[in-house]
Amino acid sequence: MSETVAPVEPLTARELGADLGEGATLVEIASAFCQPCRAARLVLEHAASTEPGVRVVVLDVADHLALGERLHVLSTPTVLVLDARGAVRHRMTGVPRLAQVRAVLADVLGSATAPGP
Repeated sequence: MSETVAPVEPLTARELGADLGEGATLVEIASAFCQPCRAARLVLEHAASTEPGVRVVVLDVADHLALGERLHVLSTPTVLVLDARGAVRHRMTGVPRLAQVRAVLADVLGSATAPGP
């Protein structure tokens, strides 16, 4: 399920412990014993493998409690889709469908290349 994103400061590579993708970053906030988290990770990895410049970062919420609170993560898996600057553009809870992830990526990647006003 895709949700409206409340404004938060862009996330940095330092906060994520990994570089941002050139076009987008799929951030899965997971927990160690979460079976749906494993399924979500497979979907995200598949979507990223077909889109150049997209990176997947998986964070265990237990290891990133402050970030989880800042982002209002209430359940795992929670997937955040960041643009190239680290701004949260989309948020999904539960296991996303591949088509859903691809549509969100198309939106984020398309707006990154859209001409300005």
